[in-house]
Formats: sequence, structure tokens, C-alpha cells
Amino acid sequence: MEISDTLTSIIEFGDQQSIDIPDQLPLMAVRDIVIYPSMIVPLFVGRGASVAAVNEAMATNKLIFLVTQKDSAEEDPGKDGLYKIGVVAVVMRGLQLPDGRLKILAQAIMKAKILTFVQEKPFISVRLKPLPEVPPKGTGVEIEALIRNVREQAEKLFGLKGVLNPELTGILNEIDDPGRLADMIASNMRFALADAQHLLELVDPLERLKVLNDLLSRELEISFVQAKIQSEAKEEMNRTQREYFLREQLRAIKKELGELDEKEDELEELREGVLEAKMPQDVYEEAMKQIDRLEAMHPDSGETSMVRTYIEWLIDLPWSSATRDKMDVAYARRVLDEEHYDLEKIKERILEYIAVRKLNRQAKGPILCFLGPPGVGKTSLGRSIARAIGRKFVRISLGGVRDEAEIRGHRRTYLGAMPGRIIQGLKRAGTNNPVFMMDEVDKIGTDFRGDPASALLEALDPEQNNSFVDHYIDLPFDLSKVIFILTANATDTIPSPLLDRLELIELSGYTTEEKKQIAMRYLIPKQTKEHGIKPDQMEITEPALTAVITDYTREAGVRELERQIGAICRKVAKRLAEGQEGPFKVTPKNLQRYLGVARYQPELAMEEDEIGVSTGLAWTPYGGEVLRIEAALVKGKGNVVITGLLGEVMKESCQAALSYTKSILEKLGIDPKFFEEKDLHVHVPSGAVPKDGPSAGITLTTAIISSALGKAVRKNVAMTGEITLRGRVLPIGGLKEKALAALRYGIETVIIPEQNLKDLEELPAYLRRAVNFMPVRHMNEVLPLVFKDKISSRGDRPVAPTF
Repeated sequence: MEISDTLTSIIEFGDQQSIDIPDQLPLMAVRDIVIYPSMIVPLFVGRGASVAAVNEAMATNKLIFLVTQKDSAEEDPGKDGLYKIGVVAVVMRGLQLPDGRLKILAQAIMKAKILTFVQEKPFISVRLKPLPEVPPKGTGVEIEALIRNVREQAEKLFGLKGVLNPELTGILNEIDDPGRLADMIASNMRFALADAQHLLELVDPLERLKVLNDLLSRELEISFVQAKIQSEAKEEMNRTQREYFLREQLRAIKKELGELDEKEDELEELREGVLEAKMPQDVYEEAMKQIDRLEAMHPDSGETSMVRTYIEWLIDLPWSSATRDKMDVAYARRVLDEEHYDLEKIKERILEYIAVRKLNRQAKGPILCFLGPPGVGKTSLGRSIARAIGRKFVRISLGGVRDEAEIRGHRRTYLGAMPGRIIQGLKRAGTNNPVFMMDEVDKIGTDFRGDPASALLEALDPEQNNSFVDHYIDLPFDLSKVIFILTANATDTIPSPLLDRLELIELSGYTTEEKKQIAMRYLIPKQTKEHGIKPDQMEITEPALTAVITDYTREAGVRELERQIGAICRKVAKRLAEGQEGPFKVTPKNLQRYLGVARYQPELAMEEDEIGVSTGLAWTPYGGEVLRIEAALVKGKGNVVITGLLGEVMKESCQAALSYTKSILEKLGIDPKFFEEKDLHVHVPSGAVPKDGPSAGITLTTAIISSALGKAVRKNVAMTGEITLRGRVLPIGGLKEKALAALRYGIETVIIPEQNLKDLEELPAYLRRAVNFMPVRHMNEVLPLVFKDKISSRGDRPVAPTF
């Protein structure tokens, strides 16, 4: 059933007690309205149960029980969905509509209460108890005062709503009965459903009038505030329109007199731009103030251009312009899978981030920082996030930034002052909620011009970036809607306060198989398209692609691989331009024709097991690396020479390794005075490259012991771990990067500290299958693995040798 706009009126009845009301009547639920006694209301009846109830009433005594349902959205309310008190009404007229609904005119007679439900199908029938009006309890003076107060408040309220007329005033003044007055006023007010029902359920007329008086007082207060707001809004609108018309008239007059110049046009354009920018009130006032200053300046004044530029910046900033987010997790996964191979853990974290933003768009999300070597896809991940959620993408590079003004902007007192890079990026984006990527945050510098990293703290702190103040703009700008994503190669150079605000997501290097998949899915199609080569004109076979990865690149990411594929495409494009017909097939046999002689050769294939040479693993910001550590003994007086541009930590590791070796000489079967007549030279090749770190202890010890024993170290065993003077092996970091480096060099066995066994769970399954990790607790467990003819089976603990 639907209810039309109700038109209520009061009609004269005889004595209600004389009306014969049966104790059982059909029930019809109404919604969005509470019907009071003496009220006439038109109703549209559409629900099946309601139509059946009306038909039953029309077929008998035309009496029906009308009661309000508690939830207006409920289509078929049951017993619990109906109030217990309603009104008995007589159906005065009924009309069948073409769409099957009924239109009736019902007149409420008196209140009644449901005692029991007799039936529920095809319509609800109930047993009722009539609730006749009772005499008011109270003195005549109290009743008269309350009636007058309610009348006055009702007249004021009707006047504010614009519905007061002489006829309504006359009706209000004619009714002296408290109950009828309360019902009449309540029927013409739009009270909340619960308040209106409460009024209906009150039997005592005086009590009903008191509750109505309180409700009218509250409605009157709300109406006064509402009228004040409307009046102020209207005055503001009238003032703005008046200024606009006056300005247009002044413009027309000046045009007639020939006094309209370019400056007036420029000022008018600036004013229109300020209005269209939809700025916050304080920014709008500042912009109009600056326009008034500009108007008073001489066009040739040096400050004129500065003020004009500042106003243009205020107009161009996206104060209220925002893109609509597309927080679809399934779509985001498709986008990430389309543009990035593998990286499942990173994708899962990004999808969690998007899911949280979908459930709570006002949530203050973390500041993500992608950490990993170059070329692994950090920047492209940020671009994919922007595409996945439908936002603009902005990227700035912070590498080498040393001036705080690059972040916060220059003050306008300086000639050539400009906003900082954050505000400039928002202007380029054109929206106030882009995905904002800051690359190379670990390469920010510091000098006498300030600390840019400290300036970033305000912008990246979700608790305070809703009022970020750029020195040039000098007005608060809300950055809380921006999604900031940072990238870095290492965390060592990021200041601790800034690092504390970042959630690190690590991206390690790729294996040969992963690089091959990335090349086939993304890099080759991209390069062939950029070089104008059709897919059927060139083919790089899978073995050739593997050769490019292993023989022409040695990196954690895929940038160099993309350059090599680009070089192949250029050669093919040249041959096509010369008129040669394709397709051209690149294989391992003809690869040198495209890329020249291989840059890298498998080192293990070129080397033999050597005395005093051990293989270590190192972590760098650009991925893992394999280090050959050499130790040589010559006649001397016990001196130690360390070369290879080693840092202090590695030098101390070398001293610890030598001291441990001296402590076990007797167990090794060597004269304890062996090193007194020998000089030890420890060297790490690539002497021009600085090297440092705390994980080379067992590698250095192995090289020294190998030299002392005159026994060769197996070339296909790499190791990482620090040692103590007692020979205990300590845990290390960067295990994944080191394992990838070992795999890249063809090393299948890696010795690791036992305490790093837990880190193996974080490694991809293919890496755990490809590399045999040998956990050790003590240095005496390392020696059997590097000197034995055969390595222990995978997963077996090596047996400590007996010295």
C-alpha cells in the first residue's frame, strides 16, 4: 500500500460511544503515517493482504482497523512488525484503479488496541479492545494554560512553514477539548514515526497535550535554526548576484566609453577562475584579496607578475576536484596480473590495502614503501595501483634533492619562487586524490639549505597532512586523500623518523625463469611495438632468450634485459628497412650477430677447485652478489695484509677468522707456531668496489684454513654467516637476495646459519627446490662441506669432523 499526500480535516461526530464497533475486524497496515481519531485520509492500497482486508470491510460493515507498521521498508509485516494500538476507521468510498490497486477514503473513528491475532491469511484479522477518550485529569486553569501554549506554538510553527491561514487559525481556536486539539495538531505535523505513535498511545488527553507541547517546542527550535540558515544563504546569494550584475554594468559602461582595457579583462578572468575553482572559504578570501591588490598595482610594477603568478597557482590547484575511486578487488587483481608476473605476496598486500579502502573510504591508510634493487618493477607497481583504483598517477624523483624548498616550496619573498614538488605534482594531476609516487627516497641529501627528509614528515603523516602548508602557497592544502607510495633501494640512508612512518614491502630480484617469463609476456611485445615490428616478423626462441639473460646480463631486475631485447629489435628493424624479408628468428647460434660477443661467462665453468679461494655471498642495494675471497700465505714474520677496499666490519671479521684459525691449529694437525713464520694476505677481487658487512666470517675462515692446510675448496659451494672467536655461526640478513645470486652463478649448494632456517619459509618454492641449503651451527660443521669429496644429501646435518 502506498500513501498519497494526506489532507486531513476534523469532522463533527456524534457520541463515539454510540458507534457499534465489533470486537473483531480486518486489519490493514499503513506505513510512513500515524492516523489519529477524527482524521480523514485518502489511501492507495496495493498489497495483496491489504486489498483483501478492504474488500472484507466493504462487504460487511465497512469498518477496518488501521495500524502503523514499525519498518516502512518491510513489504509484508507480521505480528512483531506492527504497533499494538491503532484506529478503527470506516471506509467512506473506494475506487478500483486500472493497475489493480484500490483508492479509498477512510475516516478514523476511535482508538483501539489489539488483543489477539485471529487469522493472518488471506488478510490479518484481529480481536480488539476499544480505547474511548477519558476525561482530562487536572484543574481547569492548568488545562486552559496548556491549551493556549500549544495553540501559540502550533501557530508559530505553521507560520514558519508557510501553511498558516485564517481557516486553520479558526479551527485551532474553536477546539477546546484537549484530546481533540492534540489529535488535530499532531495529524498536521510531520513528527518522527515513533513520536507520533507515542502520542496516539497516550490515553490521558492532558498527558497527550503535554507531550505534544514538548514536541512542538523542539520542532519550533529546529525550524527557527532552519529559517535562519535559509535566510543567510539567500542573503549571500543575493549579495553575490548583486555584485555580479553591478560588475557587468560597470564593464558595459566602460566599454561604451572606450575605457575597457586588457587589465580589466585579465582581472575579470581571474575572478571567474577563483569562483570556478571551488576553493575553501579561507583560500577564496585570500585569492580575492590578492586580486584586489593586483587591481591597485601599476602594470609595470615588478610585484605585479609575482602576485599574478600566485593567483594563477591558487586557481590551478585541485582544491575540490577528485576522481571517483574504483575499489573493485577482482578488477585490481586482473590489472596487477596483466602488468606484473609473480610477486604474489606483494600483490596480496596491495589488494588488502584496496579492500580496506573499499570498506572504509575515510581510513587513514599506511604509507607504502617499495624496497628492492633497480629494475624489479617498483615504479610500475605504483602505476598499476593507480590504474586499478581509477586514480591519476604522479611521479617525482627525490634522488639528489638537498634543498628543503624542493619539498615545501620557496617563500614568495624570493625572485622566481615556486611551490614545492608535492604541490606541483598535484597541479599536474589535476585532482586532489592521485596516487603520488616518490622515487629514490633513500637518496635524499642534506646540507646547509635544510633537511628535505624532515620536510617530508608532515606530508607523509596521516595525522597532520590534512593541513599541509607549502611555503609558496602559504595556505593549508588537504593531502589526506592522496595515496603516497615511496620507493627505495636500501633503508640504511633513510632517516629513522621517516622510516618509522613507512610500511616496507620488499621486492627481491628475479630468477632466470622469472626473467624469461617477464620478457616473453611484457618486454618483447613492448619493444617490438616501439620499434614498429609486427609480431610475425621476428621471433626470439626460448633458448636464445635464456642465453641473453645468462650471457649478456647480470642484474637483479630486468632493465638491462630490456635494453638487450631493444638492441635485437633495432637490428631487425634495420634489416626490414633495408628491404629484407622476414621473419627473422633469433637463436643461440646467431645471437652474436645481434648482440656481439657474450659479456659474461659462467665463472664456475672457467675455474677449478683452488687452495685458499672460497665463495661468499653478499647483499647490496642492487641485489645479491657472489664474492671470491682469496687467502695466500708467504714467508714472513706473522704480518697480516688485507686488500680489496674492505670496510671496518669486514676487516674485523678477518681478524676474528684468523684468531679462530690459530686457536684450532693443533686440531688441524698444524704446528701452533705456523703463522709466526708466515705472512697472511687476504684479498677480495674488484678492489675498486667498496665492500663491507657482517656476514663474511665463515667465508674468510674457510679461505684461511684452506691456505693453511693446502687443501682446495669446492668451487660450487657458497656460504654466508658471521663467526665468533669460539667458532659459532651467527645469523645473517638478505637470504633471498643471496640465494638468487648463487642461483644466477650456477651454485646449487649454499651454507647458511642454522638460525636462518626460519627464513627459508619466506623463499619461493622454486628457489628452495633449486638450491640445496645446508644449515650449520659451528665452524667445525662447515669444513666437511667444503673439503669433503661429496656433499651430504639435502637436508642432512653434516657430521662434525674429529680433529
